[in-house]
Amino acid sequence: MTPVLSFLGPVGTYSDVASLACAQQWQQENGTHLDRCPYPSIPQVLKSVEEGEAHFAIVPVENSTEGSVTVTLDTLWQLDMLQIQQAWTLPISHALISRAASVDEIHAIYSHPQALAQCQEWLASNLPNAKLVPTRSTTEALQYLDQPSIAAIASRHAAEIYQIPVVAHPINDQKDNRTRFWVLGMEQSRVGTHTSLALSLPANVPGALLKPLEIFASRGLNLSRIESRPTKRSLGEYIFFLDVEADLSNPLMSSALDEIRPHTETLKTFGSYSILHVENLLDV
Repeated sequence: MTPVLSFLGPVGTYSDVASLACAQQWQQENGTHLDRCPYPSIPQVLKSVEEGEAHFAIVPVENSTEGSVTVTLDTLWQLDMLQIQQAWTLPISHALISRAASVDEIHAIYSHPQALAQCQEWLASNLPNAKLVPTRSTTEALQYLDQPSIAAIASRHAAEIYQIPVVAHPINDQKDNRTRFWVLGMEQSRVGTHTSLALSLPANVPGALLKPLEIFASRGLNLSRIESRPTKRSLGEYIFFLDVEADLSNPLMSSALDEIRPHTETLKTFGSYSILHVENLLDV
């Protein structure tokens, strides 16, 4: 049975490009094909693995300009079985895509909220009065381009696939704009350069978060990221997502987690993984 990799569609999204990189690596390492299957939302991408529709999922988790993709973190916290197998970072280069003859004709711009935010300075300078309309993915925005007064922000790869002209490129504010993606599956992953985990605290009291952080610090384990997300149960309650620069096979990491557990309400470990960097894939 050919393994399946789910990603945020439609075809032409940056997640599609990331899935192509993952499929190429799979082919090189295993000598077999990896099918790719698009889903309309990030929660559906992740749930496709837990529900047995796909073997792996690839989802965006963090952008160098706009920070974390919160829907990925929130959905992963809700699920119980998924483990990060690998991470990829890809360059993100946005294009303004439209059937308009010039930028001046454009009055509305559709795209994923992250893409709109990553281009906000360019939009403010060149299209300050245009209406910004969020969509579930960058490529989904292309379906609205039936009038020349409407534009979308997506990749040049998507423009080529759907044969729609590029009006301006690149339009992202940060030149080195990159997104990190996670590849997730059901197998436990204990080896790599990083481990991601999340925890909730038993009470919102002074020093409740300090104790877990001290446990990592006392072992010389570096936290490369820490972020809070609301539990959605009560105002002021948070879940904390952490990336640790050590893997689960490291005895210091294992002992740290054992010591931290009594100080948490819930502790979830999402696996250890290495980070691969892709440059100029498909010239997007």
